[in-house]
Parts: sequence; C-alpha cells; structure tokens
Amino acid sequence: MNEQSTETRAVIVERDIPHPPEKIWRALTQPHLMEEWLMKNDFLPVVGHRFNLRGEWGGVLDCEVLTVEPHTLLSYTWNYVHEDAAYDMRSVVNFTLTPTVTGTHLRVEQAGFRPDQKQALGGAKAGWRQMLGSLEKVLDGLE
Repeated sequence: MNEQSTETRAVIVERDIPHPPEKIWRALTQPHLMEEWLMKNDFLPVVGHRFNLRGEWGGVLDCEVLTVEPHTLLSYTWNYVHEDAAYDMRSVVNFTLTPTVTGTHLRVEQAGFRPDQKQALGGAKAGWRQMLGSLEKVLDGLE
C-alpha cells in the first residue's frame, strides 16, 4: 500500500516596515485597501466570516477568518479548488505584527503546501514578496 506523506511546507516572508502596527492593520483588514495590495475581496475582520479573494488571473480563493487579534495577529484559510492536485490548496495564512523601534516587523506565513506542490510553493514565495511590496506602497500613501 502506498502511504501519502502528510508533511506540509510553509512560505514565510518577513519585512521591517516603517509604519506602526495600527496602520498596517488597516491595510490588512479594510477591504478597499486589501484590494489595492492583495486581491478583490469581501473580507470582514470577524472570526468565522467566510469570504473570497478574487485574483486578476481569474482564480477565486475560499477563505474563512480564524484569528483576529487587533494590531497583532490575523489569520485565515486560503483555499483554492483546482482539478490538478498540484494546485489544489488547503492552507492557512498568518499575519503577525510586532512593534519595533522604527515601525513594525511583519511576518507572513502561508502553511499547508504538500510535497507535490513545489510549483505552488515557489509561486507563493514570489507572490508574497510582490504583494508585500505592494502593501508597502499602499501604506506609504495612507494618512
């Protein structure tokens, strides 16, 4: 019998951002701001709220808010149904904000990549770096 591995992998991207946690929290939780750096959405920062992220590439992610600790921790599921198992995702994204002397240390972790999802894992690594760059531009434009 062939036993499938249950080991999963994660993408972790960290940035020191010269803005306070409260400002970053706004960009992580307000739908109109999320749309500017992440994707179109119907997000609400309420545990149990189910929402979608709609990518410009045509994909739709099914999500559910798991944790809301204002200015500190936000987590939600990040699920993408796909015929090809290599892209069929069941994962969780955690945003952890830690105040620093110069602003905030932001840690983003997306966990749940199976060993057969090397391409999706690589795409997430590049994607999160790009999205956090866009997040910083949004933050720079906020009052």
